[in-house]
Amino acid sequence: MLKTLLSGQQRAIKTASYLTALSALLWLPQAAFVAGVFSRLLTGEGGVGVATGAVAFLAFAAVRLVLNYLAEGLLFRAGQAIVTQTRQEILTREARTHGVSPLGGPGALAALAGEKLDALLPYITRYAPAQTRVMTVPFAILALAFWQSWAVGVVFLIAAPLIPVFMALVGYAAQEASERQMKEIGSLGDLLVDRLAALADIRLLGAAPRLIGQFEQAADDLRARTMAVLRIAFLSSTVLELFAALGVAMVAVWVGFSLLGELSWGAYGGGITPWGGIFLLLLAPDYFQPLRDLSTAWHDKAAGLAVAGELATWKAHEAEALMGTGEKVAPLSGSADIHLQGLTVQRGSRSIAYPEAHIPAGARVALSGPSGSGKTTLLRLIAGLERPASGNVQVAGQVLGEDIADAWRARLGWMPQAPMFMGRSLRHNIAFGAPVSADLIDEAALKLVLDALPKGDLTVLGETGGGLSGGEARRVMLARALAAKPDVVLADEPTADLDRETADRVTEALLALAERGATLIVATHDARLIAKMDQVIEVAPERSVTGPQGQEADHA
Repeated sequence: MLKTLLSGQQRAIKTASYLTALSALLWLPQAAFVAGVFSRLLTGEGGVGVATGAVAFLAFAAVRLVLNYLAEGLLFRAGQAIVTQTRQEILTREARTHGVSPLGGPGALAALAGEKLDALLPYITRYAPAQTRVMTVPFAILALAFWQSWAVGVVFLIAAPLIPVFMALVGYAAQEASERQMKEIGSLGDLLVDRLAALADIRLLGAAPRLIGQFEQAADDLRARTMAVLRIAFLSSTVLELFAALGVAMVAVWVGFSLLGELSWGAYGGGITPWGGIFLLLLAPDYFQPLRDLSTAWHDKAAGLAVAGELATWKAHEAEALMGTGEKVAPLSGSADIHLQGLTVQRGSRSIAYPEAHIPAGARVALSGPSGSGKTTLLRLIAGLERPASGNVQVAGQVLGEDIADAWRARLGWMPQAPMFMGRSLRHNIAFGAPVSADLIDEAALKLVLDALPKGDLTVLGETGGGLSGGEARRVMLARALAAKPDVVLADEPTADLDRETADRVTEALLALAERGATLIVATHDARLIAKMDQVIEVAPERSVTGPQGQEADHA
């Protein structure tokens, strides 16, 4: 899955990785010039002059600087492109589907689209180029080491393989710990979203101390998972530093004693020269440096694999797509008659079958039934936001499907049970920026709401309607439905949790909309509201498809 994610930017990542490898290899001529300068200072002959060596060293350093700058720019842009594209893919797909994600609730999805995707950036910018350097630089230095001294070459040859072996052993534990950490982040996100949605009820019930305790426990669990990942990362680095330090120390000891004449073995011919000894000493740390970089970025790989695993799980889940494209189109023509024919939906092992019903244009209809019986689902079926397991909904004489879903929804007004808002002004939430008319303020009983807000209809609302009470939020949602002048209004529990006076105002506004010719369909338990409807459709779970007709009742 990780290779698939990187496929779109694979060329840029490879190019940048090779540039970092070339930059690292340019240290070899730099080290040769430095060794030449010091060899001449020690022996007084041969080698390279100080001025020449300094100019050559600075020239190579400038080239390395340019190469690193280009590589880092390529890697950063590639990483940003991958994260942005994947994030957009998640948002686009989730906006076009419904149902439960295999990762959990909305908090887990938000964590994946947010901070978890950002964990791919270190993998791209650090681990990928480090992996390329490991595959090139040590082999070049190893060849030069054997050219000067077979003893140093043997030291490098023995020390180097031990490092990847221990890194692999540690890496398995690192990946498992990273996966647990990623799951904990998603769980904490779900917990936060759930508790924020019920914040008003939590405060009302005095459950805030218990809520704080739950968050403290969840945060401690996440801290423990994070520290476990860091401990493994530090262990990996410690193992590598130990072997690297031993390797460099052995080279330094051999070079020192060889130049002092205490050792006569390990080199070819008459022993190591001052230039060769200094050159090997300068190369030894850089032989291990790519391995050290890879070890430092090893936990970045573990985090990247964990994120890729979650993305693979998310992509493998075939979520049911919403009807239509979601684009703004012209409203569907024809009468707003609605026919429900043999509708059934499946909720796990539970089946919901809806009665046959005809809802003529301009009718006032109540969907009645116990909580969880499927009233909200029926509203979603009528709006084309969910597909039935069998049967169909006919609107304006046509079967509601992909071809007319957007045009049909252009004629609808929607009042959800849980009011949701855009993070924009009240004016934008009601009429998408147009001024709120005096008639609309009066119909939706918004005057007191506007007076209570610091900037009136220009006050910015949060996604959950921060600054508004439950009744005020319902009135704003009602105003949004009224402002669109819809032909059909679908209202889900419009008077729930409201005081009698506010509920009556909302009811009056809905009935006034119906008086102007709009079809009104409400899912409700409110007996007073049901009594004002022309037609009642009883909804019950686990019914046969051939259920009873919608109960007709004229309460006028």
